[in-house]
Amino acid sequence: MATQSLLRNRIFVLLFVAGIFAVVSFSMFLTTTTWFVISESNSAGSLGLVLIAATVPRIAMMVFGGILADRYKKTSIMFVTNFMQGVLLLTLFLLVWNDAASIMMLLILAAGFGMLDAFFGPASSSLIPKIVEKRQLQQANAIFQGADQIAFIAGPILAGVLMETVGVAGSYFVATIFAFLSAVIIYPKFIKEAPVEHEVQQQPVKEMKEGFQYIRKSNFLLTGLVVLITLNFFVFGTLHIAIPLLVESYGGSPLNLSYMESSLGIGLLIGTGILSSILIKNKGKTSLIGLTGAIIAYLIFALVPNLTLLTIVVFFIGFSMSFVFVPFFTAAQEITEDHIMGRVMSIIFLAMNGFDPLAYAIVSGLAAMEISIQVILFSFGTIGAIITILLFVKAKTYQSK
Repeated sequence: MATQSLLRNRIFVLLFVAGIFAVVSFSMFLTTTTWFVISESNSAGSLGLVLIAATVPRIAMMVFGGILADRYKKTSIMFVTNFMQGVLLLTLFLLVWNDAASIMMLLILAAGFGMLDAFFGPASSSLIPKIVEKRQLQQANAIFQGADQIAFIAGPILAGVLMETVGVAGSYFVATIFAFLSAVIIYPKFIKEAPVEHEVQQQPVKEMKEGFQYIRKSNFLLTGLVVLITLNFFVFGTLHIAIPLLVESYGGSPLNLSYMESSLGIGLLIGTGILSSILIKNKGKTSLIGLTGAIIAYLIFALVPNLTLLTIVVFFIGFSMSFVFVPFFTAAQEITEDHIMGRVMSIIFLAMNGFDPLAYAIVSGLAAMEISIQVILFSFGTIGAIITILLFVKAKTYQSK
C-alpha cells in the first residue's frame, strides 16, 4: 500500500500550521518585549529580570509538560496553552495601548507566557508519532524543525517592522492574533485525536534521577553535556540579552534588532539544512569543531563596533551552533537505550536551555555596574575558548565517536 503524502494528511497539516503560528507568536513576544523594556527603562537589569521571568518557568515546567502529554490528549493541552497565551498577549496589548504597562506586570505576564509555552512543545512532538506512519517520522520531524527555524526568523522581522510602523502595541496585537489562530486550528474537535491509551501515575523525581544516573555512566553523554552547557552559557544565553543592549548602545532601531535576531536564525537554518543532507561519522569531534567556530565568531562579535558587521557576524555564530546541536543529538539518540530515551533527552534539553537565566542575570548585573557590554562578551568568550581547548585536549574518547 502506498504511503499517504504528509501534505495530504489533514491532521498533520493542521498541526504544522498551528505550530508555525505558535512559534511566530512566541518569537514576536520575545522580540517586542526585549525592545520595549530596553527602550522604556533603559535598564539592563530590568531586561535581565524580564528574560529570566520568561525562561525560568518555561524550563522548570518542561519536564512536567512531557508528563502531562502522556496523561491527557495532546490537542487539548495545545488548545488550552495557545488560548491562554492569547489571553495574556491581549492583556499585554491593552496595557501598552493604555500606557499602563509596568516592569512588574511584564514580569508576571512573561512568566505566565513562558510557563504555558513549556506545555506546547512536548505535546506537539509526542502527537506526531500518532498521526504519521513510522517510515515518515524522520521527514515529519525534519519539516517541523525547519518550520520552527523559519518561524523564529519571521517573528522578529515581523515584530521589528510592526514596532517601526505602528508601535509596540501593534506588534503585541498581531502576536495575539497568531496565538488565537493557533488555538483555533488545533481545536480538539477539528483534530479528533484518539483517546489516551494509558493514564499511568508518574513519579517524575524518581524517573529524572534514573536519567541522571544513566548519563553519569556514559563518558560520551557527560562530555556532550559540558559542550552544550559551554555553548549555551558562554555564547547563546548571553546573546539574547547582549543583542538589544548593543542595538540600543549603537543608536539602532527595532528593525536593527529584528535583523540581528533573524541573522542568527538564518545561520542556524542553513547549518541544519546542510547537516540534513550530509552524514557525519565523527559526531563528537564535529560538535567540538562547531563549538570552536561559534566561540571564534562570538569573540569577533564582541569586538565589532558596527551594527551591519554585527548582523553579519551573528550569522556565523548561528551557523556554527547547528554543528554542535545536530551531531550530538544524533549520537545521543544512537547510543541511548529506548526505555530511558525521553529522560535523557529532557536532561539534554535542560543543559541546552537551563543556563540561559543565569547568563541573563550575570550579563545584566555586570552591565548595570556600567561595565561595557563588549568587555563582558569578550570575557565570556575567552572563558568559553579556554574550556573548548581543554575539551580538545582531555576528551579524546568523545572525539573518537
